[in-house]
This record gives sequence, structure tokens and C-alpha cells, in this order.
Amino acid sequence: MTDLIREPALYIDGAWIPGAGGEIEVENPATEEICGVVAQADGAEADAAIAAARAAFPAWAATPVPDRVRLLRRLHHVLSERADVFASLIQRELGAPAKLARGLHVQVPLGVIEKTAEALAEFPFQTRRDHSIILREPVGVVAAITPWNLPLHQVVVKVVPAIAAGCTVVLKPATLTPLAAFELARAFDAAGFPSGVFNLVPGGGREIGDRLTRSRDVDHVSFTGSTLVGRQVAATAAETVKGVTLELGGKSASVVLSNVSDDLLAKAVKVTVANCYLNGGQTCTALSRLIVPRGRIGRVEELAEQEAAKYIPGGRLGPLISAGQRKEVQRYLAADAELVAGGIGGQLPERGYYVTPTVYSDVDPDSALAQDEIFGPVLSILAADSDDHAIEIANNSIYGLGGALWIQDTDRALDYAARIRTGQIDVNAAPFNPRAPFGGYKQSGLGREIGDYGIDDVLEVKAVQL
Repeated sequence: MTDLIREPALYIDGAWIPGAGGEIEVENPATEEICGVVAQADGAEADAAIAAARAAFPAWAATPVPDRVRLLRRLHHVLSERADVFASLIQRELGAPAKLARGLHVQVPLGVIEKTAEALAEFPFQTRRDHSIILREPVGVVAAITPWNLPLHQVVVKVVPAIAAGCTVVLKPATLTPLAAFELARAFDAAGFPSGVFNLVPGGGREIGDRLTRSRDVDHVSFTGSTLVGRQVAATAAETVKGVTLELGGKSASVVLSNVSDDLLAKAVKVTVANCYLNGGQTCTALSRLIVPRGRIGRVEELAEQEAAKYIPGGRLGPLISAGQRKEVQRYLAADAELVAGGIGGQLPERGYYVTPTVYSDVDPDSALAQDEIFGPVLSILAADSDDHAIEIANNSIYGLGGALWIQDTDRALDYAARIRTGQIDVNAAPFNPRAPFGGYKQSGLGREIGDYGIDDVLEVKAVQL
């Protein structure tokens, strides 16, 4: 059995204090073994963390921007030095393959920190409109409530822009994957941030998350999770008329237009399968719908089957987070559609919450396969009769978080991208940009995260007439 990681204390007001809310056991979903035990906050400790953040806010908000930039760059340096530690923790608590843990789970948030510091150095906190000075001021105390699927990245995209803006933060990480958050608290401490600027209070959503959301001393709530829980967070926050940032569900479409070359079609299928299966299929932006010209669907099925075969459970493909999540995904592995690859069964490791990577074709756009956020390695191929029909299918969703567009004539890419109702579109596999806004349309959420936009999301706007 792997040596247990023990975290017996919470990080509040710059100090480690014993947790009074009991313990949380952390399971490695690749081995089904308990890999960590962490302290859990109770209501009084959550209140203490809020009070610490409230007390630290005036001085932190008044800290000159160059000093905040310097501290963020110091944080980046500390995390870079501890990259292997973070990757190891994420391998344990999420079961992530080693390459994925280091790349997606550590290097991407490092890029976000670097670009947030760059954005902060250039941010227009004061502008002029005629005889008015427009001030952008930090909202106050931000409660960050984060999901389990990206244990470091989802914390960084909430906490770092808020702190850059001059806000103070209370973080409640997911109970399934809290280990990286404890290491992040140590990094904030080592980087020299003032006491109370960052506070860590693990615990359940019903007690700690709800308490943070209801508190009159919390000015803004940033939540990532399911649309169902996001509605509850928004309703609770409305009781005190506080702002919310909600990053919720997704059912992203990869739209292949009719005039793409054979080479670009092959690239589209390869990238879509890779994105759909990334992190075991457990990403909110997963390209889980592949929309292709009807006349080329046979070739797409061949390519998708070949690509899916590369994702070996226990190798390139990691596990689902829990037995419950595996059971939920398995409900979709006997769907009423043409099975191209995977499905029930297949060769799986003896231990771990794995499922076989699956591809369905001839999927009804209104079916559960095409509408539900499955959060597992399940790809649906849908046929379009025209480019206009492809856009119509892409928009046939309550969600609008991510998406991809494959087009031969890139001069027309903006015309088509503008018609897809989603918060971000990657054209022909353009890379992630940590200075661009991240967030969703429709029931995928409210507000924007990352870089300049993450900073702006937690600012109040004041007009001073002179």
C-alpha cells in the first residue's frame, strides 16, 4: 500500500491550525487505495478564514501593482521548483498518467500564473472618459469553490486572478482531490504573501461551500462544477446580492465543414478523439460531439476507431474519479446508436475505475448521448447535411462552453465561429491561450476566467466625476 499523505492542518491567516471538522480520506482511483488523509474544516473555521480574508483585504487592495506582480512571479518560481511534487500528488489523487499530470495539470496552470502576472502589470485600473475617471477596484473577499477534475489548474484560474486584482481568497477545494491545494498553500506561504490573503478550508459543499456562499462577509463566489449545483450557488449568493462566476457543464462540438481536405479531416478526428479522452474524458470542454459531413462519415468512423485504439486504459487513458462516476458513465456504454469502438467490456486493469474508450456513430442529435455531459471517454459522431446544418447541430445544446471548428478557408473562420454559441472556439487546433477569456454561454455559466478577464471579473467599477 502506498504511504499515506497526511495533512492534519488548515491554512488560515498565514498559519497552519488543526482542523476540527474531522478527516477526509482521499482515494487513488487508479489503485482503489486510500492515498491521503486531510483535515476538514468546521463552520467556525470557515468563519475564521472569512474573517482573516476580510481583515487582510484593505492592506492587500492598497498594495501597489508592481509589488503584487513581484509576488505572483515569486509564486510562479516556487511552483516551478515544486512541479514534480505537484505532479506526483495529482497522479495519486486523480490517478492521472505521469505525462498528463506534469503537462496538463502542472505546466498549464504555471502558464496561467505567468500570464496573469503579465496581465496585471498592464491592467488599466484607471481610465478616463471625458470629465470622469473610471476606477476598477477589487470587490473584496472571494470564495473559490473548485472541482475535482483539475486539482491545481481550476484552483489557479480562480485564486490567482482574484489575488492579482487585489482581492483576498478563501478556497474550498474538492473533497475528492484536495492534496494539490495543500501544497499550493505552502507555495503561497513560501512566496511571501501576507497573512490572510490566501486561506484554505477543505470540507463538504453542504456545510463549508454553503457557508462561504451565504456569508455576508464574502463579496464574490467563484464556482466550477455541475450546472445543477451552479444554480444552487447562484440562488444562495443572491440572498446577499453578491456576484458569482460560474463555470459549469459542457457538451462541446467539433464541427468539420464540408470542404476540408482529407489531411485536415484526419487531423480533425485525431485531435477531437484526443480532446474527448483527455483526463479520462473528465474535462468540461471535452469535444464529445464530432459533427461531420454526411458523405464522409464512413471515413470518419474508420479514423475514429483507429485513434480510439491508441487510448489503452491504465496507460494513455486514466481512470474515472470514483466507482460512482464509473457506474454513471457505464449507463451510456449500451446506447441505442452504432457502436464504432469500445462499449461494455474490453480489456481493463484489475484495479481502478476504468472504462473502455468508446465511439458511437449515427447519433441522434436529440438523444442523451448527444445532449448529456457524460464526463467520461465517450465520443458521439453526428452527420450534417450541410455546413448550415452542422452549425445548427452544434447549437442544439443547453451548454455553450467550448468547441472546435475545422475549415479549409481560414479567411472565413470568424464568420462560422461567430455563429456557434459558445464561449471559446479553437480553429484548426489552435492552442490554448492563457491571456484569452474562458467561460460559457447559456447553462455553461456566467462570467469569465483567466488573465485580464479573470482580473476584471472580480473588480467593481467606480465613476469619479471631476
